[in-house]
Parts: sequence; C-alpha cells; structure tokens
Amino acid sequence: MITGSEALMRALQNEGVETIFGYPGGSIMPVYDALYDYTRGPQKAFDHILVRHEQGATHAAEGYARVTGRVGVALVTSGPGATNTLTGVADAMLDSTPIVVIAGQVPIGALGTDAFQEVDLVGVAQPISKWSYQIRHAEDIAWAVSRAFYIARSGRPGPVVLDFPKNAQTEMVVFKPRHVDFVRSYVAYPELDHDAVARAATLINQARKPLALVGQGVELGNAQEELRHFLEKADIPAGRTMLGLSALPSNHPLNVGMLGMHGNYAPNLKEQECDVLIAIGMRFSDRVTGNLKTYARQAKVIHLDIDRSEIDKNVRTDVAVVADCKESLPALTALIQKGDHSEWRQSFLPLAELERQKVIEPAIHPANGPLLMGEVVNAVAELSPDDTILVTDVGQNQLFATRYFKYHHQRSICTSGGLGTMGYGMPAAIGATFGAPNRTVCCFMGDGGFQMCIEELGTIMEQQAPVKMILLNNHYLGNVRQWQDMFWQRRKSFTRMMNPCYELIAQGYGIPYQAVTERRCLRDAVSKMLSSPGPYIMECAILEDDDVMPMTPPGMSVSDMMLEPGV
Repeated sequence: MITGSEALMRALQNEGVETIFGYPGGSIMPVYDALYDYTRGPQKAFDHILVRHEQGATHAAEGYARVTGRVGVALVTSGPGATNTLTGVADAMLDSTPIVVIAGQVPIGALGTDAFQEVDLVGVAQPISKWSYQIRHAEDIAWAVSRAFYIARSGRPGPVVLDFPKNAQTEMVVFKPRHVDFVRSYVAYPELDHDAVARAATLINQARKPLALVGQGVELGNAQEELRHFLEKADIPAGRTMLGLSALPSNHPLNVGMLGMHGNYAPNLKEQECDVLIAIGMRFSDRVTGNLKTYARQAKVIHLDIDRSEIDKNVRTDVAVVADCKESLPALTALIQKGDHSEWRQSFLPLAELERQKVIEPAIHPANGPLLMGEVVNAVAELSPDDTILVTDVGQNQLFATRYFKYHHQRSICTSGGLGTMGYGMPAAIGATFGAPNRTVCCFMGDGGFQMCIEELGTIMEQQAPVKMILLNNHYLGNVRQWQDMFWQRRKSFTRMMNPCYELIAQGYGIPYQAVTERRCLRDAVSKMLSSPGPYIMECAILEDDDVMPMTPPGMSVSDMMLEPGV
C-alpha cells in the first residue's frame, strides 16, 4: 500500500516523464513530499524545475513539448496556483501543444464550501483544454494519468488538466500500472480515405499553378521528410505558417517564405493566383487568410488535417483528407505525377525581389540611424549554430524574429501563435533548454513582454538555464504603437513605456549583460553572447518607430498587402 501521492510519482514514471515544472502550495503539499525522494538519491526519477509563477510553469512545459515532441508537465497548487496556469492552458490549446497540468485541490468533503483556495478548476478549464478531470480517489490515479497523457499527445495534441483533491493524495492504494491507448468516442487517428487521396492527386496532377501551405501539423506529425518528398516530386512551391516555419528548411528551393499578415510578399499574393491550394496541417487562421470573402476564390482547395473539425471551418474545401499527415502525405505522393512547375515558380521571383529591395535590405542592412530589429535578428541568425532554437515573445519582436531567422532543423521555433501571449518567451525558452540541452536557445523579447514574466529570471538564475535573451528595447508596446500610427491617426494611447534599468536587474540575478547602442558593435556583441556559457542578456536600443512590413491591413484581402506603410 502506498499513498496516492506516491502513486502519482509512479504513474508519471510509467509515462516516461523526466522533467516537471512546478510551484508548491498547501493543497499539493503531499505530492511535493512524495516528490522529494524522486528528485534525489538513488531513487531519482525526475528533475523538478522551480518556476517563479505558475503561468511560467505552463509556458516552460510548452517550450519543452515544442522542442521534444513529448508531453510537458506542470505541477501546481489549488486556487490561484491553478488559475494562474489557465493562460498557458489556453495557449497550448490554440497551438496544439501537448502538456499535462496537475493541480492540487481541497478534499472532496470540502468541495462546494468555498474552502480556502477552492476553485472549480475542471469547470473553468473545460472550454480551453482537450480534457479536464478531477481525480477524486487514489484508486483512479493510474488510469487518469495514463488517459491524460494519451489524450494530450495523440491525434491533434493539446493540454489536459488534472484536478487532484488532497484526500486522493493521502489515501492508501495498491498501485497497479495502467496503459490507456483507447478512449471511446475519441478517434485520435482517423482512417485514411484512399478515395479522397485519389481525388486530391487528380487535382494536383491537373494543376498548372499549385501552392502548398505548410503548417505546424507537419512538425507535430513528424512528417518533415514526407513533406519534402511530396513537394519535390510534384515540384510545388510551399509557403509556411509562423508555427510551421521549421517544417521545411529556409534554404530549400521550394520554400517561398512565410504566410500571413506580416509574412512574405510573394506567397501571400500568389495565394490569390494559384489554381490548386494544398493546405497541410494548418487551420486557415485569420492572420493567414485576411478577408475570407476574397481569399483564394479562384483555387481548388485540398486540406490535409488530422482534425475533422478544421475542415470547412474557415475555408471551403474541395477535397478533404482527414488523417495523420505522416500517413496521408506518402499516400498522396505515391499517386501524383512527377511535376515541372518551373515557370510558375519563376513567377514568384519578381515579387520576392521587390520585397527584398523595398523591405528586407533596408531592414537588415540599414545605412545609418538607430539599430533596427531586423538587423539584430539577422546578425543573431547568421552567427548562431544551424540547429539553434528560436523562441520569441509576442509583438514586433516575434514578427521580426520569425521573418529574419533561419531554419535548418526541425522543431526549431517556439512562439505563441493562436493566443498571442505576451510573457510566453522567457519561460518557454527555459523549457526549451531542458528539452534540448545540446542546442542553442535564442529568445527575442520586447521590453513589454520581457517584463510580463520577468520573475522567471529567478528560475534562469537558479538553474543556470543557458537562455540567450535578446531584448529589443524601443520603449513602446511596439506592435500596438504601429497599429495606432497606421490606423488610429497616430494617437499613441498608453503604449509608451517607462522602463527600468535592465543592467541593474541583470546584476541582481547574476546574469551577464551587455547593451548594444551602435551598429558597429552589434556583431561582436552577438558573438560574445553566443560564446558565453550559461544565460545572457543582450539589450539592443531600437529605433522607436521601427515598423514590421509587409503588412496586410486587418480585415483586408491578402491582395492588399502593403510593402510600405500606407502603400
């Protein structure tokens, strides 16, 4: 007989958990007492990373999951500890990130009494999680944990929340391992419809101007090689969503750039010209499609996705292939003919060259003036190892970083896409360093997002997590400021920021720091940062009104993408 808390430890071991991000408290104390023996000595099974805020635990679990493909784990207490995780849960839900949050709860006898730090976590989490469940008795622990991990990582991944009342933590139980690989009414991997594959192949074989839209589903399905074989056989140019950027290397000849509101000019405009659009593991986000009434009306649409609910949700589909792309892409590749779309691919080049001249070159090689975000990102990208992981916060830093970084290896980007969570960057980067300890992790943040989860500098200090933090400081909430300038008559309503002295903050946490204010010092500063062991903060003084371009104005058609503000 063992306690429910120790049963949880054994259940987590059975799921292959090695790293836990957490923060203790009263209602999870029995679990933390059991964890004591599992994090030290000969019985050691886990590394526990003490974060400084429960939201940081979930984002760190997300970063860990993104770079490993495994389930990230967060362990917190009840009440505010549990509710602090909800932003991370919602973020993981929108970005299909597999995490399991285990939260303490008051004993079941106290439920409904407004006991100290009681909250209906299952009820609150249900709409923003893949599954939420309350473990009311110790005998249910093995089953619930196995089911939680199966649901989190299978099919379209996502977050699971387990509410763990204190009585279940202290009850005695005979632990019997469970292995859940089936849940009635939950079809994780739909059966491949070969007729649909054949219809999709026919459309592709007849296409003169095909265009592939590559999303994160390719990474989640570990189908990077299958994607490359498909594209190369059919000779199809491919645009990538922000979360799908590392599914295809930046230097691949069929890569035509990033899709979306601030993506590359050529793939966005060519969506309005292609005759067959092949969406692979992407959800037709509004930031990709712009105005749906005008989006790709001329094209036949083929949608490959594991989640049936995405089909026809935003864009009408002519052929839907609902299956894991690890299975559907090879089936499709087997039926398509060897393609030659060189003339179509060549038509992207003038648009790409126009963007290079008007946007890219001025952004990464400015002649004079203050530093620009694009040139900082470009310098870091050029000097970093090929397998570097890019982590971003949200805002202009995210848009510049994703545009100008280089992607050579799979699972090389961690960013908050669907929810757009400021404060995501720093804790996600911590998780990435534990998930991929042999890879360099570069985290770009604006001065706004840096301060959202600034307390996680304490985690970085304690763990000496080797996060290379690039602070792009323009003294503004830059993305909101850009919209105010462009669409709100330059009425900068509460976007200017008075910032602290980041050098003193770095000193307080014992983290090496340097400031870059001049262009001539940039590359040497980047080299010093990258060659330094452990964590590092490089603060760059950025032009205050540096704008991210190109841009499709909100509510407009992708055909209206602007290369310059107002043009």
